[in-house]
Amino acid sequence: MNKAKIQEVRAYVIAPSEMGADYHNQHGSHWIIDLPIANPMSVYEQYKAERTSWGINALGTVVVQVELTDGTVGIGCSIGGEPACYIIEKHLSRFVEGQDPRNVELIWDQMWRATMPYGRKGLTVQAISAVDLAIWDCLGKLRDEPVYALIGGKTKERLPVYATTSRPDIAQQWGFKGAKIPCRYGPGDGNEGLKKNIEVMAEARAQVGPDFPLRLDCYMALTVPYAIQLAKALAPYDLLWIEECLPPDDYDGYAALKAALTGICLVTTGEHEYTRYGFRELIARKCADILQPDINWVGGLTEARRIVAMAAAYDIPVIPHGSSVFSYHMQYAFSNCPIAEFLVMSPKADKLVPLFGELFTNEPLPQNGYLDLGDAPGWGVELNKSLQLIRPYEASREVVMT
Repeated sequence: MNKAKIQEVRAYVIAPSEMGADYHNQHGSHWIIDLPIANPMSVYEQYKAERTSWGINALGTVVVQVELTDGTVGIGCSIGGEPACYIIEKHLSRFVEGQDPRNVELIWDQMWRATMPYGRKGLTVQAISAVDLAIWDCLGKLRDEPVYALIGGKTKERLPVYATTSRPDIAQQWGFKGAKIPCRYGPGDGNEGLKKNIEVMAEARAQVGPDFPLRLDCYMALTVPYAIQLAKALAPYDLLWIEECLPPDDYDGYAALKAALTGICLVTTGEHEYTRYGFRELIARKCADILQPDINWVGGLTEARRIVAMAAAYDIPVIPHGSSVFSYHMQYAFSNCPIAEFLVMSPKADKLVPLFGELFTNEPLPQNGYLDLGDAPGWGVELNKSLQLIRPYEASREVVMT
């Protein structure tokens, strides 16, 4: 058996380049930037028009490579940019380098416990996620198996996919199993904004007909009264679910919202929740009908599989926020992950392009509404060697071997 140890952890940012190089830093003309999309900063007039105005793209992607003593290299990524690189190179590396990569639970627990004083959510857990995903990639390559095979194998032969897009009509033509569109306006836009939100959904329903599932993504922008009013107003258009309406920590608000909308539409959240402790609160307080962790942010696969197992005990489906291949493997392996999200990241939402842009050379894309994974080891994707990566803290790091 291969006894390779983890030799080095490397953290990179993506050098500025043409549009599409960094999923977390879109620029130029793009539907995600150009359309009005309700968000937490929509209450401020100067930040309402574009999410980039307040810095949704300020950090960018962090890319992690974990290299073993036998030369095996695993890849992971998350949001966090240079600040995440600092955490990984200056702190997390001491709990990773020198370890047996098979001890993924031990490594995760040590990273988590050591960062409690300044972490627990957000950037720190995103950094842990990137390292964890890279270790899982190493494990798959060591055992010459895809990650889904390491965590239980396939529970489904093909993974159905819905599209997050500004063009549900095109998503329907591509064969997706429904679509999710952004909520354009929030409480700060008053009754006129509410009317415009209803008009957008009415137009979408007219385009796709009565049988194509439609969802609404509210990106933490609403209040409980507004969300209830909006969901009830959208009832004639058969909304499947209303997503992430409130600030992530408003557990009482989500519980009230779910209770109020029973029989009208489903309530979903979890994209900006972290670790099993956050999801334990969502479950215990009956906050959501569906949980939506992001595998790249929630703590990586090691933590995400705990969340999925916990949700299964309550018959709660888990439909992760679109994290491409990283969530696909997990969803293959768990029966309570019924469908995947695919973010349509082409500027006009009229082409299927990889979620992570140019980061990988072979990121899988859905076909006719399904995602198929092969038997390639690890995550099954290869880093694009032509992409320029910058390692900000290589020269200044102090290696602490365990």
